[in-house]
Amino acid sequence: MSHYVLVAGEPSGDALGADLITAIRAEQPNAKFSGVGGQLMQAAGLDAWFDIETLSVNGFVGPLLKLPTLISLLWQLRHRCLALQPAAFIGVDFNFFNLLLAGLLKRAQIPTVHYVSPSVWAWRKGRIHSIKRRVDLMLTLYPFETEIYEQFGIPVRFVGHPKAQLIENDDRWARNANARTALAIAPQEQVIALLPGSRRSEVASMMPAYLEAAKQLLLTRSVRFFVAAANPARAQEIRDLIQASGATDFIQVEVGNALTVMAASDAVMVNSGTATLEAMLLRKPMVMAYRLGPMTYWLVSRMVGARHFALPNILAGEALVEELIQDKVTGPNLATALERLLDHPEPIKLQVAFDVIHESLKGDLRLQAAQPIIALAASRQSL
Repeated sequence: MSHYVLVAGEPSGDALGADLITAIRAEQPNAKFSGVGGQLMQAAGLDAWFDIETLSVNGFVGPLLKLPTLISLLWQLRHRCLALQPAAFIGVDFNFFNLLLAGLLKRAQIPTVHYVSPSVWAWRKGRIHSIKRRVDLMLTLYPFETEIYEQFGIPVRFVGHPKAQLIENDDRWARNANARTALAIAPQEQVIALLPGSRRSEVASMMPAYLEAAKQLLLTRSVRFFVAAANPARAQEIRDLIQASGATDFIQVEVGNALTVMAASDAVMVNSGTATLEAMLLRKPMVMAYRLGPMTYWLVSRMVGARHFALPNILAGEALVEELIQDKVTGPNLATALERLLDHPEPIKLQVAFDVIHESLKGDLRLQAAQPIIALAASRQSL
């Protein structure tokens, strides 16, 4: 019986890990799974050694503050893996931690897989050499990411993005109408979805600016706001911030319901990351806003060479959606950007661009991920 160890460190990784477990189990019904994951991975069959919240950190400064805990977890996971001798270790995103662990395990001849490529195309390319020493198989969500791994002789598969398979647009208008019905939104009401991020630090950083923008918009128009919280802990933090701002009458918090909230909306105000992709797949006009701590931003701005930060812009190679970064993330700036989205529907050209990106992201997780992982594990076991 093959036993796989998976480690995810945040909600987006939890969703990806759950889908991967399902894909592997479709090929190997008796496979076992252990490691670190959230509710979704556990529901898919993961025996969780540690709670995913233990690993949840953001940026550069966050991990430094949590370093003793992370180091302890790293060595505990290494010890468990060496004792278990799994068929393979699969790190799901959470790049810094999982690549360190992969390096430790690969030295012990345990096959290593990394699911979700680090942004080596945005950061210093020298990281590719470190990845090559640590990873036996790289699984990428986006087709353009495979090229650099192929150049350096690293086995790689483009597996597609699960959201591109999940979200179809044949029934787009019915989906939007059903979402509005589910949230008790009248047909004539204008709705803005707020997605401040899944981490505690992101909520603390982004929600004050979101609330300021909401208050400014309400001075000139009637709008309802729905916040999509990643989990109950984030929801409580968001409600506390809303209560402190005095905005309780016009903002509703939904837990774990991001796709429905976005589908019901006329425009989306979103943090960077997967949520920008989801908004694009739902064909929603959006403004992306992202802000880091001052020290983290100082470091990132000197290391990142990418021209764009929102995934739709990165995938298109051009600015399809507006990006507000760091000091530009203010209530007035966000309110102005949202007013433009509400007053000027997106042109057909933009919808066509979204359609093209959507098609390019469809893959086959069972064929391109599960089967190669099983083959990798089998090649090690045959030695």
